[in-house]
Amino acid sequence: MRNLLLLLILANVLYFLWERVTEEGEEPGIAVVREDDLGPPLELADPSQPPETPAPAANASADADTGDIEAVDTGTPLELAAVTGRSCVSIGPFREVGEADTAEAEFEADDMRASVRTTQGELFVGHWVQIRNIEDRATAEDMLKTLSDGGLGEAYIVRTDDEGLKISLGLFGDMSGAERMELQAKSMGLPADITPRMREATVFYVDVGLPPGRGAGAMIEKYGEDRVQLRDAATCPRLD
Repeated sequence: MRNLLLLLILANVLYFLWERVTEEGEEPGIAVVREDDLGPPLELADPSQPPETPAPAANASADADTGDIEAVDTGTPLELAAVTGRSCVSIGPFREVGEADTAEAEFEADDMRASVRTTQGELFVGHWVQIRNIEDRATAEDMLKTLSDGGLGEAYIVRTDDEGLKISLGLFGDMSGAERMELQAKSMGLPADITPRMREATVFYVDVGLPPGRGAGAMIEKYGEDRVQLRDAATCPRLD
């Protein structure tokens, strides 16, 4: 029994000595790493240069619900002018400055830049019904008698430097009234016609800068197509 115990002790000593002989001599606490395991060398950014920001994809926008990016057709440069707010609208003429000031305030309340501009121009007075190109005074007198007999006794003779002798049948604010008078005179065999009556006066315009994507449709609907002029950036008055 004693001899068996000694053999076991001797075997343990020999095994311990064998492990010490075959063990590598690496110092504890140091990790040995091959250079190939480190990958490519790192490049340090130049601190004097701003960091680069990836450029967004051209002609792309994010979907509000999914966040996906989808291509958007930006159109031609002329179409982009209205989208980016590089145009303006001139509305007028207004007869009274108070009317222009009211329009200006309405546009500014709608977050649009607006400015009132005063200028000299022709102001529409009405639709003028006339008989023109009358040869002489006697012919004009005969026409007046015909008109009076037909119930149009308020007509009168007018002479102007540019058109000579003519007969005025009335000035009308609406076209329908002017057309009725014209038909009455023609029913009597008289060559009446309608012309716009204008006069020189101080008038007022409201110049409005169109925001990006904003059109002039609502303005045309409110003021009429003949009173709304779309202008490009080159002719748009300065709006301070």
